[in-house]
Amino acid sequence: MIDGQQRLTTVTLLLLALVKHLQKLPKDKQEIKAGFSPAKIFDYYLINHLEEGNARYKLLLSETDKDTLISLIEGIVVEQKKSITIINNYNLFDTLLEDFDDLSVICNGLAKLMIVDVSLDRERDNPQLIFESMNSTGKELTQADLIRNYILMGLEPNIQTKIYKNYWQQMEFGFGQKAYSTHFDGFMRNYLTIKTGSIPRIGDVYDAFKKFSRETIASNIQIEEIVSDIRDFSKYYCAIVLGKEKDTDLEKAFHDIRELRVDVSFPFLLVLYKDYVDGLLSKDNFLCLIRLVEAYVFRRAICSIPTNSMNKTFANLWKFINKNKYVESVLAQFLLLPSYRRFPRDEEFTRELKQRDLYNFPRKSYWLRRIENFNRKEFVPVNEYTIEHIMPQNPKLSQRWKQDLGDEWERVQKTYLHTLGNLTLTAYNSEYSDKPFIEKRDMEGGFGQSPLQLNYRLNQVNIWNEKAILERATRLCELATKVWKAPVLDDHIIREYVPKKQAATQYTLSDHPYLCQENAKYNKESSELFELIRKEILEIDPVVTEEILKLYIAYKAEKNFVDITPLSSKLKLTLNMSFSLIQDERNKCKDVSNLGHRANGDVEVIFSSADELPYIMGLVRQSFDTQMQEDE
Repeated sequence: MIDGQQRLTTVTLLLLALVKHLQKLPKDKQEIKAGFSPAKIFDYYLINHLEEGNARYKLLLSETDKDTLISLIEGIVVEQKKSITIINNYNLFDTLLEDFDDLSVICNGLAKLMIVDVSLDRERDNPQLIFESMNSTGKELTQADLIRNYILMGLEPNIQTKIYKNYWQQMEFGFGQKAYSTHFDGFMRNYLTIKTGSIPRIGDVYDAFKKFSRETIASNIQIEEIVSDIRDFSKYYCAIVLGKEKDTDLEKAFHDIRELRVDVSFPFLLVLYKDYVDGLLSKDNFLCLIRLVEAYVFRRAICSIPTNSMNKTFANLWKFINKNKYVESVLAQFLLLPSYRRFPRDEEFTRELKQRDLYNFPRKSYWLRRIENFNRKEFVPVNEYTIEHIMPQNPKLSQRWKQDLGDEWERVQKTYLHTLGNLTLTAYNSEYSDKPFIEKRDMEGGFGQSPLQLNYRLNQVNIWNEKAILERATRLCELATKVWKAPVLDDHIIREYVPKKQAATQYTLSDHPYLCQENAKYNKESSELFELIRKEILEIDPVVTEEILKLYIAYKAEKNFVDITPLSSKLKLTLNMSFSLIQDERNKCKDVSNLGHRANGDVEVIFSSADELPYIMGLVRQSFDTQMQEDE
C-alpha cells in the first residue's frame, strides 16, 4: 500500500474500541445502526472468518505492529515486543468512547468514509514517485520512512520481504520503537556523512540518500549490499548513542561521550567502531581514541573555543587514518589541527581550567564525576553528593572568613568563588553551612575525614585563602591533564603527517595583467591595493590560504570566503555569503545572486581606496565568520 496506512490503522483501532463499547450494551441494543454491531464490524471490517493465517485479517501491518493488532483483534495480550503506538492509540479511543453518550454519532461518521482503491501496473507505474507526490514530497513523514519506502517499494514482493526481514526489521528492533522514530534520521545523516564526505542537513537526509543510492547502484553494488551495510553501522550507532554496548569499558567511554553531547563526533566514532569490529583496531586502542575525542571536546569547552567547526573536523578526520599506524596517525591529525580547530595543549587548558566558572558550567556533574573517579576501582556516585563551595557563596562573610581571606577578601571571593580550587563534593552540605574552614575540616564528616579524591590533602590545610585555593587548583589541574589527556608525539613523527603542499597552480600573479609590472595593462593603484588587502586577509587566521586562479585570486578557510578580481585602478571583491546576511552601513555592497559572475558568492563590493581598507576588511571578516559559524 502506497498511501493510507495510517488512516486505515486508525479506523481499525477505532472500530475495535467501538466493538468493546457496543458489547457493553444490552444484546437487543448493540446494533445501533445498520452494519454496526460487534459481529458485523468483525465480519465486514476486521476479519475474514473463513480464512486462516494472514488471510484471516483485513489489515496486516509491519511485524511488531502486526502482532499487536492481531492480539487486540483476537483478545490476546502480547507482552513482549508489543507496539507502543498501537496500544496507546487503541487506549486513547477506548478512553474517549468511555465518556461518549451517543455511539450512533461515531457509527454515522464511520459510515460516511469512502476508500478509493487505485491499483498500479509495476511495468508502467513508479510507486515511489506516486508515494512522494501523495505525501507532499514526503515532508510530513520522517526521513526514515521515506528511505525505507524508497528502498523497498520498487522491489519484487519476495525480495522486498527478504530485505525487510533480514535487514530493515533488525534495525527497527535494534533501535527500539521509540528510538527508531527519534534517532534513525540522525543515524542516517551520520552514515551519509561517512559515505559521501559531506554533511547533509537533517531535513535533506532523504534526498542525500537517494543520490547516494543511485550512484552506488550505478557502480554495480546491489541494494542488498547497501542495506546490509546500513544495518551494520546502525548496530554501531546503537552501541555508541543508545547505550547498547555490551562491553563495560566501552560503554563507560560512550556514556561520557553522550554526557558531553558530542553528536558531531559520531561519524568518526562509527568508522572507528567498524575498524574495531573488523579487527583493525584493538579494544585498548579503540578506548584510547574514544577518550581522545572526549578530551578534545572537553578541553575546547573549557577554553571557550567555538564549536561550529567540529562537525567538519570529525566528518573528515577519519579520512587521514593510516590503518598500519592507526593510533599514531590519529594522534598526529589531532596535533596538526590549526587555530579554531586546535586541540588545546596543557598550558592553555590548565590556565583556563583554573579561572573558569565551573560551578555554572553546563555539565558540571560530568567533570566532577570524571575527576573523582579517575583511576578508582570503587566508583563514586557523584550525583549522590552536592557541590560544596569551600569559601562560602554568602556575600556577608563572617569576620573569621574575612580574616582568613585577608584585606582583599572581596576580590578573592569574587575571583575564585566558582573556580576549580574552591569547589568540592560533600554529603554534609547543610552541616557545613558557612562555618569557618577549620571547623569544616575537623568536624564529624568534615574534609579531614572525607574519602573523596577531590578532598585529598584538605586535612593538611590550616587556612583557606587565595594561596590555598590556587595551590589546590594547580594540583587538580595536574590531575585533569591526566583525565583529559592531550595527544603526544615526537616532532619528527608529526612532520611525517604534515600534508605535502600541492603543486603550484599553473597561474601566478603575472597572469593578472593589472598586477604584473611587465604587462602593458599594469596598474600601480590596483597592485598597491591588492598587496594591502592581501596581507590583511592572510592575517585573519592561520587556516586562510591563497589560491591564484585565471580570473581571480581566491582566499579559503573551509572553502572560498572572498575572491578578488583585479581591475584597472580598483579591485572587485566577491564575498561568499548571502546578501541578506551582510551588514553594510555604507551601502557599498551589491547583490549579484541573480547576475552571471565567475567568482563565488552573492555579495560584490569594490575596493578603490586605501582609506576604505578597515571598512572593506570588516565586510571580508563577515564572510569568514559566516563560514566558520555554518552548522550544516
